[in-house]
Amino acid sequence: MAGAFSTDLLRFIVRAKAATYVAGANANMPSCRPGSHDIRFTEGDFTYLDSYFGGADFIGEEVVFRGEEPLWAMNYYGRILNPQKITPAETGQMIQRSLTHMYRQGRFLGGFEYPYGDLVYHDTSDGEPDAFTGVEWITRGDEVVYRLVYHGGLIR
Repeated sequence: MAGAFSTDLLRFIVRAKAATYVAGANANMPSCRPGSHDIRFTEGDFTYLDSYFGGADFIGEEVVFRGEEPLWAMNYYGRILNPQKITPAETGQMIQRSLTHMYRQGRFLGGFEYPYGDLVYHDTSDGEPDAFTGVEWITRGDEVVYRLVYHGGLIR
């Protein structure tokens, strides 16, 4: 793992991700921007905020703060590519199920695949938690039915 990225920060990010969207947490705080869905998790000095817009097609940003100082962030955009082959509910359930297994490994970046029924979740990334890009996608048979791109890293 690259230089300035601490083990405490990595562990916090994984815990925060596991305790929020993946755990089924809905927006648990007032919107910080018109139309946004905002989920917050705080532990010790760290606070995680996931703020996103949309549903089947969505865009968002996760930021980790220490006190009032932003330390790390990730942006993402995801969409269903074939609504005849996968519903938003199936997509969300598959993502939650897959990421639960990834977070149990103590990580959140790619190099991960998880099959369930006739769906397969895939995640690949380049870089380390301090600076990265990645893609997650779901296939049904040979067809990619959902895709999300993400990027992020430390804020200095």
